[in-house]
Amino acid sequence: MGRRAIIEGVSDERRTEQTEGTPAGPRPEPIRFFGTTWLEHTDGYAARRVGVAAGSLVAAAVGCLVLRFAYQGLEIADVGAFVNVLVVVMFAICSAIAFRRTWDGFSKRHDPQSVASMRSLMTIGFIGSLLAYFFRSLKEAPGERLHREEYETARDQYERRTKRRAGNPAKRKRRQK
Repeated sequence: MGRRAIIEGVSDERRTEQTEGTPAGPRPEPIRFFGTTWLEHTDGYAARRVGVAAGSLVAAAVGCLVLRFAYQGLEIADVGAFVNVLVVVMFAICSAIAFRRTWDGFSKRHDPQSVASMRSLMTIGFIGSLLAYFFRSLKEAPGERLHREEYETARDQYERRTKRRAGNPAKRKRRQK
């Protein structure tokens, strides 16, 4: 038995395992750090939420520390009070906007064009995004409600479509006129 036959045999086994065990219809969309565990709250879902909350809070604290070093660098460079205030206000506003946009993104999808246009602002306000992740993960997986609503809507539409079908249309008897 050649190497290729072994590889093909393994992939065939995996394909049959996946198709036999999964129900027909739409599948849940995975969420970052959670996969599809958000659907049934299984496989360490609570531990993952704690990890995401702690990780995002620690990352926000480290980000604040880095920004503090950058601010001290501006003070050492003696660029002036106006520039120092401008930098602080810029990071505060960008963080507030990033927090709000990230928070809104957990309940509705943003169009790709607005995501692309806001990318630089979101990068500057990364602390706001991290804090939004922290606060949302205290309640649920970030984006879980949106994904659950979309999944349930897709399941309902799938159920309605499959109920209307009357079997194989080729076997259907034709009406005689």
